[in-house]
Amino acid sequence: MNPIVVIPARLASIRLPNKPLADIAGKPMIVHMLERGLEAGIGPVAVACGDASIADAIRQAGGRAVLTDPNLPSGSDRVHAALAVLDPNGRHDVVVNLQGDVPTLPPHWLKAIVAPLADPAFDISTVVVPIQSDEEANTASFVKAACAFQDGTDVAPALYFSRMPIPWGEGPRWHHVGIYAFRRAALDRFVALPPSPLERREGLEQLRALEAGMRIACVRLEHGLFGVDTPEDLERARKILTPKGTLA
Repeated sequence: MNPIVVIPARLASIRLPNKPLADIAGKPMIVHMLERGLEAGIGPVAVACGDASIADAIRQAGGRAVLTDPNLPSGSDRVHAALAVLDPNGRHDVVVNLQGDVPTLPPHWLKAIVAPLADPAFDISTVVVPIQSDEEANTASFVKAACAFQDGTDVAPALYFSRMPIPWGEGPRWHHVGIYAFRRAALDRFVALPPSPLERREGLEQLRALEAGMRIACVRLEHGLFGVDTPEDLERARKILTPKGTLA
């Protein structure tokens, strides 16, 4: 496999305006994300920017930025558009779609998410972490994955995703973290598909892939990861990251 990491980013955020440019330890948050991607060491990293100011911040930090149509409907569409500029000949056969608002991301996560695509049975891979409480399980913003891991394995096929607390009954429950690795052909197919009925119903784009018969691998990792969505989240990230921008 020959991966590339692409981070979609745009300024439109209702709860935290100009979120990608929010200062954390002296750097814009999107620059921290660029650094987390580079620290993983799995391949080149670029930012798919919906706004010129984000591209300016990345270029000032020495990174690669691609301006994309600000009206694209999703991060996956933004990543796909940027790839047409970054790699028009398709040299990279796997692309990691990395969220732009998880600056405390452990870099080894990106290696873990790419690994399942060595199995040709999977088209896409993503991350799940244990749900710690009934409150989390019943919170709609915590997306749940229905998957079951055999003893000694850390990869399982996704059967469904929901905002409801699935599956029913006793046993572990899994919180889906929206970081994806796509086979290049799978991403091409995914963005060409119209939104699916269950995707529209749950508000979860990964259901489009499942409804189209694509197979998603879930990689279980040891702990949760918080995204920066509110001013309170931003302050939490500032406390975790050192003045040099590395994890404390």
